[in-house]
Amino acid sequence: MAAITQDGVIEQLRAVLDPELDKDLVTLEMIKEVKISGGVVLVHVELTTPACPLKDQIGKDVDQAIRRIPGVERVDIQWSARVRSSRPGSTQLPGIKNIISVGAGKGGVGKSTASVLLATGLQRAGATVGLLDADVYGPSIPTMTGVEGEKPRAIEDRFLPIEKNGIKIVSIGFMVDRDQPLIWRGPMVHGVIKQFLEQFDWGELDYLIVDLPPGTGDVPLTLAQSIPGMTGAVIVCTPQDVALIDARRAIGMYRQLNIHCLGIIENMSYYLCPKCGNRDELFDHGGAAATAKELGVPFLGEIPLNADLRRHGDAGTPHESFTATPDYVRDAIARVVANLAGQVSKRSVAQVNVPTLTIE
Repeated sequence: MAAITQDGVIEQLRAVLDPELDKDLVTLEMIKEVKISGGVVLVHVELTTPACPLKDQIGKDVDQAIRRIPGVERVDIQWSARVRSSRPGSTQLPGIKNIISVGAGKGGVGKSTASVLLATGLQRAGATVGLLDADVYGPSIPTMTGVEGEKPRAIEDRFLPIEKNGIKIVSIGFMVDRDQPLIWRGPMVHGVIKQFLEQFDWGELDYLIVDLPPGTGDVPLTLAQSIPGMTGAVIVCTPQDVALIDARRAIGMYRQLNIHCLGIIENMSYYLCPKCGNRDELFDHGGAAATAKELGVPFLGEIPLNADLRRHGDAGTPHESFTATPDYVRDAIARVVANLAGQVSKRSVAQVNVPTLTIE
């Protein structure tokens, strides 16, 4: 029987595709090490995000591919993850690998809730995450993350974001009183968001989640244009027709700005009675998935309407949304987070492989 070789293992792994990125693991440089000891093969696989939604499938495919080699008795997989940048070569905010805006065509659909859950879920998966509250007219992020009333510290010529539960947070809510209205025009908002991006020391981040104001008017337009090298936008909506009409407008705005749409989230998708288990679709159901399919953008998933989610948001304890809610709620949020991470990985690979034109 021929000996098992590293080259033979690598050759088998060239047939294993990342199901989302549609390229083989070797080409994607996800195979970091191969060790062989008798009939045991150890493979180190580096995922493109710690929140990889298809890790189990990749592991199964790796195991099956290597076992085709005669003499292999066992396959051990060592996992790691390194988030890749969708902003290679960016000179603005170079330490931030991916910038994701979260927007909505109208208010009241849970956009800030989704922003906090996405940031928290990515951080819990092992990524380094920042959260920028750019919703200057309704800055709810400090309340929802439990940092209301805190003030950023200055070090030399930079400010430090407030850090809570491993997430770096910046909000206009740190600068003004809770009940003080901000009566600002677009250029003033543009200026303060520019300061938030450039005068705060964000450090090295895998993901920066930006909670934008709702709508398609001057302020979200200005902010979307002022964020350098944005990876893409996530649209949050509820299932009813009125919200979906506005969500379509938001997607249209991002397309006109040449900003990639990473997907749609359907929030308040349905309600399960905790006593009887009856399911009510208070705002209809499935409209976001149908709209995503029609417009050719990804559908990231459904977040149910749940009292525990509301309580944790009001209490500023978002991590408990992943531990102290019913299983179906936790599973739904985890799917949305994983699907977003997968879409960002796709975008990162696409950006790295964008051809360049050189004129000599």
